[in-house]
Amino acid sequence: MERWVLKGCRMIDVATWDGLLRRHVDGRGRVDYGAWQRQGAAELENWLASQRPFDPESGSRAGAMALWINLYNALVIREVLARFPLASIRPTIAGVPNWPSFLAFFSRPVISLQGQSLSLNRIEHEILRPRYGDPRLHFALVCAAVGCPLLRPEAYRPEQLEAQLDEDALRFLQHPHKLRFDPVNGRLYVSRIFQWYSRDFLAVAPSIGAYVGSYRPELALPAGVRLSFLPYDWALNG
Repeated sequence: MERWVLKGCRMIDVATWDGLLRRHVDGRGRVDYGAWQRQGAAELENWLASQRPFDPESGSRAGAMALWINLYNALVIREVLARFPLASIRPTIAGVPNWPSFLAFFSRPVISLQGQSLSLNRIEHEILRPRYGDPRLHFALVCAAVGCPLLRPEAYRPEQLEAQLDEDALRFLQHPHKLRFDPVNGRLYVSRIFQWYSRDFLAVAPSIGAYVGSYRPELALPAGVRLSFLPYDWALNG
């Protein structure tokens, strides 16, 4: 697997990205794409263009991780704005998902750093997941769908990253459309994120139930709680 070391300097001017989020994302993680397209698309594009190659090895782990999360979420927003208006990043044709368009959203190159092209999938699956091994990433990376985590109305910052990621995890696990427990039948209903990325969660906890219980101890989940996976909502998080 290619090891990404991007030489030069840190990602600059996080205040611009932070300001865009504060203007166009509400407290429930909903994005006003219409206003962002009218008033902030050029600012986002200029901010992305201003980024320089950086070397995560020369700074802190939290600094590099925050940088990649900010970059991923910003690129998702840019890709949606380029297609807006749209109802979903998984469009349909006569009610059937348009899989080529959906897969291209994540697999096509969206930015070039150090002369290398990166797609959203490469950032997530070849950089963030293997390098940092932190399943809380799945509560911070937002793919513009309602079933995704809620987009924070602020940028990730190195000095706040641990608290931000824990807040993201708890907010996700407290959302009734992402997780709920039925004590009558002893079944835990969880987002399909836990199915798709079970390996990441099981790397840090003995079971999905144990991972959830570490954030939601009040649920008093029984050992070996049975899981069911909730439908994933691909509607745009607008």
